[in-house]
Amino acid sequence: MNEKLRVLVSVDLDGAKAQVKTQGHVTVQSIKGLYDVMKRADSLVPGLALELDMTLAEVEPQAMEELRGCARTHHFPLQVDPLQRNYRFSILAPKLTAPEIAAPNLAVLPVPTPVLAAA
Repeated sequence: MNEKLRVLVSVDLDGAKAQVKTQGHVTVQSIKGLYDVMKRADSLVPGLALELDMTLAEVEPQAMEELRGCARTHHFPLQVDPLQRNYRFSILAPKLTAPEIAAPNLAVLPVPTPVLAAA
């Protein structure tokens, strides 16, 4: 797995939207850099609709939960954006990691032994 985080930003100024495509490993530590890229894209046109494309990234569950919380509240964490501006962004789901796609634990049930009746 590649630990390097790669980000490509595509901006459509006419449609007032931008796509932030992320590849690599997104961790709780590297997510701050992602917030900075999103803030910079939003600064081009205030109120820009941002789409965070994580389909090619491997995202730690805690980092994904933080991103989803930010998308729900329309704010980045206080330490990232002390002014708490509104950000409109959606998230395209990342690929599933091994623990998320593991087969469920199956219970083994005992097999009843046949009972023979005497004639």
